[in-house]
Amino acid sequence: MSHSGATSADEHARDESAPRVPPPRSATTLDAESDRIAWRLAVDAAGVGAFVWDLVHDRLRWDGRLLELFGLDEKSFGGTIESFNRCVHPDDLRRVSDALERAIATCGDYEAEYRVVLPTGELRWIEARGRALADDTTGRAVRLVGAAYDTTSVHDGEARLGRVLESMSSAFYQLDHAWRFTYVNSEAERLLGQGRARLLGESIWEAFPAAVGSTFETHYREALATGGPVSFEAHYPAPLDGWYEVRAWPSPEGLAVYFHDISARRATQDALDRSAHRLALLASVSEDLGDTLDPTEGVSRLATLLVPELGDWCLVTLVEDPQAADWRRGLRDVAWAHTDETLTGTLREYASLRLGALTDGSFLAHAVRNMASVLITSDAAERIATVLSPGPARDRLHELAPSSAMIVPLRARGRTVAVVSLFRGHDRRAFSTADQSLLEDIGSRAALALDNARLYASQREVSETLQRSMLTDPPRPEHLEIVTRYAPAGDVARIGGDWYDAFLQQSRGPGGHDVVVVVGDVVGHDVEAAAAMGQLRGLLRGLAVHSGYAPAAVLSGVDTVMQSLQMETTATAVVARFERHPRAGAEAGEEVVLRWAHAGHPPALLLTPGGDVTRLADVDDNDLLLGLDPETRRAEQVAFVEPGATLILYTDGLVERRGRDVDEGIEALIDLVRTTAPGAADVEDLCDRLLDGMVDGTPEDDVALLAVRLRQRDPRGPGCPGSGVVAQQRDHGEEQRDHQHDAEHGEQRGDLGARAGCVEGLVGRGHLAVVVHACTRTPGPARDAPAATRNRGPCQRRSQGPRWWVRVVRTA
Repeated sequence: MSHSGATSADEHARDESAPRVPPPRSATTLDAESDRIAWRLAVDAAGVGAFVWDLVHDRLRWDGRLLELFGLDEKSFGGTIESFNRCVHPDDLRRVSDALERAIATCGDYEAEYRVVLPTGELRWIEARGRALADDTTGRAVRLVGAAYDTTSVHDGEARLGRVLESMSSAFYQLDHAWRFTYVNSEAERLLGQGRARLLGESIWEAFPAAVGSTFETHYREALATGGPVSFEAHYPAPLDGWYEVRAWPSPEGLAVYFHDISARRATQDALDRSAHRLALLASVSEDLGDTLDPTEGVSRLATLLVPELGDWCLVTLVEDPQAADWRRGLRDVAWAHTDETLTGTLREYASLRLGALTDGSFLAHAVRNMASVLITSDAAERIATVLSPGPARDRLHELAPSSAMIVPLRARGRTVAVVSLFRGHDRRAFSTADQSLLEDIGSRAALALDNARLYASQREVSETLQRSMLTDPPRPEHLEIVTRYAPAGDVARIGGDWYDAFLQQSRGPGGHDVVVVVGDVVGHDVEAAAAMGQLRGLLRGLAVHSGYAPAAVLSGVDTVMQSLQMETTATAVVARFERHPRAGAEAGEEVVLRWAHAGHPPALLLTPGGDVTRLADVDDNDLLLGLDPETRRAEQVAFVEPGATLILYTDGLVERRGRDVDEGIEALIDLVRTTAPGAADVEDLCDRLLDGMVDGTPEDDVALLAVRLRQRDPRGPGCPGSGVVAQQRDHGEEQRDHQHDAEHGEQRGDLGARAGCVEGLVGRGHLAVVVHACTRTPGPARDAPAATRNRGPCQRRSQGPRWWVRVVRTA
């Protein structure tokens, strides 16, 4: 037994020295333990500390991890809520205390993030979460259990980000999903005019009510709805009253907004836009008014340029006599415009009445007399009404109801040419000094254009008056119908050089007076050209009448005189003479001969009674212009003219225009004469039709037109030659031979080249004409007949009686 007992003791000793093995546990117990260990490890890894606050006994217990977070130990930590409060940063204490009190009062959750001051003075961010537990009997909170962990590293990163955001020159704020401010940097505080203490936690729509329904709200909601960034520029009214460039993008926390003030940039851009608009308006005024040379049309255009661009309605007044004793006498309202068509009639009536109703103290009178603009910034209707006599004009003014007004004189070259009265209504911003300056600039441009138009009209009137004074009425011989037309150029600069003339030239033969017609064109288009034209016209007329020369000799004489008088001008001209020659036989009547010469002028046209049209000159027949070479030999041509035939002379203004040269124009004129003449009632009607057909509206150049028709007389006897060009050219040297013959024989030498002679006859049959001339005295030595005549027979001489010159010429 003892062994047995010893054995048992030994075994007991062995059992005491061997390690204890815990009793086996169930799988459920092991799982729960594993979960606690794993949770504890996770908490330790996360650095989370726990706390329990016994609210009944006011004891606060922290675990070791939490003590470590606060830099304390069991001895240094007092275990009371006051000990905790001493660790919290003073700036955060109130917020943390409020969170604890809310949780206790509601037996709810506790959340707070705050800074603690470690014993070393270092700051550390702590985030704590917990829950208040209630007593089952009373329902009051008796314990608050929670945990806390270190968030310093997070806040360091946020602090770095915050420092970046705070150092930004642009404003930044963060909105949460409820549109509340969660962050505002210092620049945003400055631009928004409110501090972050007031903005944080407040809704943007409450802090800035003008943003509701604006561009801001539209784009902010768009960013959250689409999940994409937005960029825009928008204006926020007072009290901010600024333009902002905004970029917003959604984030998990809500909406991040970056913006900066672009008011200065917008102001600069607006100034540039206004400047560009101003320049464009000035250019438009210069272009539109410079495009017309009619003063009335110019002011009408000015009115439409100003309304509605600068005002609601306006009146433009021409100052025709700024020196008039009564200022009203020199004024005339000629243009007006209104944005409201229903008030156009009222404005028209006011324009017809106001000048007569304005008193001497009116703003318009002040602008005209003092040559200074007037600005009325408010109560324009009342103020203008005080300087209007009672009556319809004042009534119409109140209907127009202007709120502000400007009256600006338009001055150019030291005189006031017009006055602009511009008005705005109550629904439009009042005029400012900047508007006044702009209108004055416009006025200076407009004044120059209007004064140019005035000078143009004056110069045109002078030129036309000068030119028409020189274009005298033609003679009215019984056998010729002479019609003239003159149309001035639309451009005053092209008036001045064209003329026509018709006059009688003494004939020393039995035919009586010859009729000379001329059309010419002085090179140049101005008043000086008109003056040169008058001088040249008078010179040609006087030379022709005094000398009795034929056309070619007249042109040569003009060349000589121009050189002698040192006239520095050139001109084209065509001179034609109608001569009456008796037929052979007492009862045979007379023939009319046409003699002409060209000096660089468009060819004359001869229209036969049958409707054929002949050019009376070609390149070989058209000599040099007058004023170039006095030694040039000028050709002359001759034709018989039958009754009913019409000679047409004209200047190049009738046939030349842009896009069509002279030759094309002459052909067009020939076609028009051919087609128009049969339907023309008379020569007057023919000339009118030619002008209408060849000139489209206002001519580009002066037009002088002269037509001569040989009146129909008794039917021609058989053998009378028809109208045609004689195969003859003759120069002014033949005139010299005429004078030599006169000196030798004491008689005039009669042939187709002579102006008149003694006994002379024309006998024609078929295409041949026999020219017979007799000298009553015994001739001297035989001389050749005129050298310029072709197909003529030899001179024949009778033994007794007068000497006869006989020529046979072929007619066309």
